[in-house]
Amino acid sequence: MEVPLDLVRLSIDERVYVKCRNGRELRGRLHAFDQHLNLVLGDVEETLTNTQMDEETGEELIKKSTRTIGMLFVRGDIIVLISPPLRAA
Repeated sequence: MEVPLDLVRLSIDERVYVKCRNGRELRGRLHAFDQHLNLVLGDVEETLTNTQMDEETGEELIKKSTRTIGMLFVRGDIIVLISPPLRAA
């Protein structure tokens, strides 16, 4: 491995974890990527985390919603982190 994108290249056809801006998390099979880190993911599970303040109690409420998507294009400029699958040594 010589450049960071080599790690992404090794994860083609593997399930990866992608953390995005705005509390969005994706887990899916990496099909393709480019130099801008645009991704094509398949069999995606998207988790969206929203936080709101309860006006009556002043408590912070955390709401998680999940949905499944067959194929998804992820624009590279919203990606915060990509975690490749764990590999046995």
